[in-house]
Amino acid sequence: MTPQPTVWPAFRYNDARGAIRFLTDVLGFEETLVVPGENGVAHAELRWPEGGAVMLGSCGGPADGVHDEMKPGASAAYVVSDRVDEIYARVREAGAEISLELHDTGYGSHTFTVRDPEGNAWTVGSYRGA
Repeated sequence: MTPQPTVWPAFRYNDARGAIRFLTDVLGFEETLVVPGENGVAHAELRWPEGGAVMLGSCGGPADGVHDEMKPGASAAYVVSDRVDEIYARVREAGAEISLELHDTGYGSHTFTVRDPEGNAWTVGSYRGA
């Protein structure tokens, strides 16, 4: 059983619904919660099937402190997967912007980086950390 996430990277988007489609259809996240808001998506949660999750929402929502100050396209996340080649093929097929091509690192990761439609960097790799 995959453990419940305890660290939640957070993202803001001008088009949160479009971001959700990209993250689910192209990268492979699973939509678990989407709360509509007056400016699109007030709050959404996406799970990574191999463990972990992210939260996101639309810009321009009610002021909530630090999250309403976040800028779209200024974030990055590293996503661990045993299916790097499969995800890379899906990303290429979708025509997404690959900012770092698939390669093997000196520390043992098979990895690449893609930008989502608003410019956030998503690195997918096999390295699970030390």
